[in-house]
Amino acid sequence: MQQSHLGATFTVCLPLITTESEQTSKLQPTGVQVNFRGLRVLVVDDQASIGELIAYILGDLGAVVTVATSAFEALAALQQQLPDLLLCDIVMPDMDGYMLIQRVQVLSLEQGKQIPAIALTAHAGEYNQQQALAAGFQMHISKPVELEQLIRAIVSLVGQQ
Repeated sequence: MQQSHLGATFTVCLPLITTESEQTSKLQPTGVQVNFRGLRVLVVDDQASIGELIAYILGDLGAVVTVATSAFEALAALQQQLPDLLLCDIVMPDMDGYMLIQRVQVLSLEQGKQIPAIALTAHAGEYNQQQALAAGFQMHISKPVELEQLIRAIVSLVGQQ
């Protein structure tokens, strides 16, 4: 006896094969070898997991990374040693990234060292980008941060070591 309207379920398994060049290109923008050996980076984000992830990735590329989970932690770290690069969230409790970059600029002038800075924020609009640049950041990257975009931005600001 034939039954209709029961439907059918099919499962198809397709193998996913990635080549070695595809795997390495995920960490290397357009296949270029990136070396941040000795580059001192201060990452400021109130979400510790984001800071730790960025630290892991940049550390794997040779950078020496300090992670701060607040602007006040960042200021304390800046008193110890000025970084070569600042990666900073904008929206944080107590003191936002705009206020922090102003303090960083004052410290930079006092120490005679320019600190390039990239704003990392979920606020991705054109207005937000212009606001970040006007506040003193050299670049604005919206979250979620794409690895290749971040690496390209760092290379454009500080080059490779």
